[in-house]
Amino acid sequence: MRTRPSRTAVPLVPLAAALALALVAGAGAGPATAGPPGHAGGPGRPQPAPAAPTFVDATVHDPSVVVADDEIWVFGSHLQVARTDDLMAWEQVAAGVTPDNPIFEDVTTELAEALEWAQTDTLWAADVIQLPDGRFAMYYNACKGDSPRSAMGLAVADSVAGPYEDQGVFLRSGMWDQPSEDGEIYDARVHPNVVDPDTFVDADGRMWMVYGSYSGGIFILEMDPVTGFPLPGQGYGEHLVGGNHSRIEAPSILFDEDTGYYYLFLSFGGLDANGGYNMRVARSEHPDGPYVDAEGNPMSEVRSDPSLPLFDDASIAPYGVKLLGNHLFQREVGDPGSGPGTGYVSPGHNSTWTDPATGEHVLVFHSRFPGQGETHHVRVHGMTMNAHGWPVVAPYRYAGDAPGARPGKRPDPRRDTFRLPDVAGQYALVDHGKAISAEVTRAVTVRLEKNGRVTGDREGRWQLRGDDGVRLTVDGATYDGVLDRQWQPDRQEWVVTFSVQSRAGVSLWGSAVPLLSAKEAVAAVAADLDLGDTSAVVTDLTLPTTGTHGTTIAWASSDPAVVSADGEVTRPEHGAGDASVTLTATVRNERRTATVRFEVTVPERTPGGLAGTWSFEGDLAEASGSLPAGTITGPRIGTTGGTVSYVPGVAGQALHLDGTSGVQLPQGLVSGPTYSVSLWVRPDAVTPYTTAFFAARDERSWVSVVPRGPDSSTMVWSGEAWYDASTGGQIPVGEWTHLALTVDGGDVAVYVDGEQRFAGTGFPQVLTTTTGTFAVGVNWWDTPFQGAVDELTVHTAALSAEEVAALAGR
Repeated sequence: MRTRPSRTAVPLVPLAAALALALVAGAGAGPATAGPPGHAGGPGRPQPAPAAPTFVDATVHDPSVVVADDEIWVFGSHLQVARTDDLMAWEQVAAGVTPDNPIFEDVTTELAEALEWAQTDTLWAADVIQLPDGRFAMYYNACKGDSPRSAMGLAVADSVAGPYEDQGVFLRSGMWDQPSEDGEIYDARVHPNVVDPDTFVDADGRMWMVYGSYSGGIFILEMDPVTGFPLPGQGYGEHLVGGNHSRIEAPSILFDEDTGYYYLFLSFGGLDANGGYNMRVARSEHPDGPYVDAEGNPMSEVRSDPSLPLFDDASIAPYGVKLLGNHLFQREVGDPGSGPGTGYVSPGHNSTWTDPATGEHVLVFHSRFPGQGETHHVRVHGMTMNAHGWPVVAPYRYAGDAPGARPGKRPDPRRDTFRLPDVAGQYALVDHGKAISAEVTRAVTVRLEKNGRVTGDREGRWQLRGDDGVRLTVDGATYDGVLDRQWQPDRQEWVVTFSVQSRAGVSLWGSAVPLLSAKEAVAAVAADLDLGDTSAVVTDLTLPTTGTHGTTIAWASSDPAVVSADGEVTRPEHGAGDASVTLTATVRNERRTATVRFEVTVPERTPGGLAGTWSFEGDLAEASGSLPAGTITGPRIGTTGGTVSYVPGVAGQALHLDGTSGVQLPQGLVSGPTYSVSLWVRPDAVTPYTTAFFAARDERSWVSVVPRGPDSSTMVWSGEAWYDASTGGQIPVGEWTHLALTVDGGDVAVYVDGEQRFAGTGFPQVLTTTTGTFAVGVNWWDTPFQGAVDELTVHTAALSAEEVAALAGR
């Protein structure tokens, strides 16, 4: 009899009991949520629900799952580690390849061989598995990044939490013009980049490791479960998919006992917010292949076309079953709940876990999010095999079990069975397609009619199949999948969802929405319209023109010369006085209308030029004396208890910050879409996201000058409407560097030592009030700046390149 393969070679401790306790503890019987009057039926009907699930996020890029001590752990890149006992609330355990990371005694010393070979100071995606003798084996890897020069090694520990002890490097790549691990001269088009390992035990008890990223593709090695190393004589192992630098990486293999197939999960595209990362799957009857997709295409033949540009995606996009990619269930004005909507950007590098007590699968991955730049967190989604033996992924993150369900496998037939009245109704539909693209796919609206028709933005037929199965035939393609009840985060309610997939490997997701009459939709939009604080508007307004259920919003202005019907703001000239404008919104749906008015005050222009200068000559005074001096803060804006000192600067003295303090400048230095900042900095240390200069409207909308940003380069970084203005390099530690930022409407430029290193358009309008917050060395979240700052100037105009060069002494 075959045994279920798992992420550990010894029997897993069942988590069902632990998960049950966690879920029952949070499942108080709350009142049913009131729905739209007169519309009690259909999938949009709110269900009686337990208390809202509690989510706590963790940051682990490239998470790989291992189970230990009734907990699920994930290990990832940069030695980030987190754990959970309910798949919802994560605890961050470790982060950073630094001597104080608790997973090693001193990782920088112990893994020096790998780091030196790869010419890097960080690790890539780690993988941990439990060996038959009870020890935990970590497969670590380091990569140079701009080439496949990489090293992979093994470290072991008696506890999943470490400390791990290095056993040595066993694979290398990127040895140009030298013999590789298989004896041939290394060729990155056909040989692997030895990163992204995933180790598993097959149905017969044999241990394997699949790995690879870009370069020559994905490979698999058989492993020795006693030593943890590859069995000898395999070289790089057997090739499974990819080659010629195809953007395919992050392999992970799952065996499903019911279907008898091994499933090879892959991430196609680039991992950053503009890279179009997306997850795909192929399957095989054997762990080492051959793997095929739903159309029967051999994955071993999938690789980039050498006649096309490097890292071409067009050659590989048609292959593999695409599970999910960039998407947004957007929230329209008037929709229930709050927020902009729910969706992902560049979700990928997954691992899987199978509950040994129930056989249910979950997909564990990292994702970025629409409008949030490179910020990423771990996400967990349920995953079910459809009628054709292919995995379909639930549209929303795992949130425990819906009302009336037992944790784990829902046994209550009343909850497992969906009937026509439960399902028929209106849905937001996301089509994941097959593209590899940075574009975020927005949901469209469809109706699953009681007569079996699909109407709206997609047309066709639908039918229930079994207890929770569903089939859609739309636009000539047939999709099979499952129905579920899931927690909708914007509405904070349990709703009916479906996840279906076509024979071409395209996935559709549906999420039920409440059906509103025209009268209800107009009332909901009118009540939800909000322009924020309009008491001192200095930048263009965003005026929505559409709302829920096809509602339209038309705008009129009492003074279009100051605020147009499109939201364009033109401030009165200096001396003309502030302007008061009434904006009127006419909300319409069918024959129903309503009007909403907003009173807007637009301040007159302030004189252009210098807003303030701080030379830090032994104090925090502003040079002209017309503004208050800066105030010392603790490690965050708004805290106290900090201290500053003064050291020799570029001219005279300079401000020195010790990494625990900062300086808050006067409020409202700049208000409007045009400004410049110039300063000299000399970091004593460079830490991620630390700000040298910070300006914000509030905690959601800000601009930060950071010596080391999300891409490890010095950059100007903006939040809410996320924007990365990267200089392409990192300023040195212990040396003075001049940095400057100029913003002119949506145009932005960043300078290093008087030389323009970035120029872009579409920069967000952040400083839209006269009460903005400005600071040196601190923000509301990150490690304070450690080093010196001198000759800070803030301007209410966009400096020219010549003016910036003069400030830099060029």
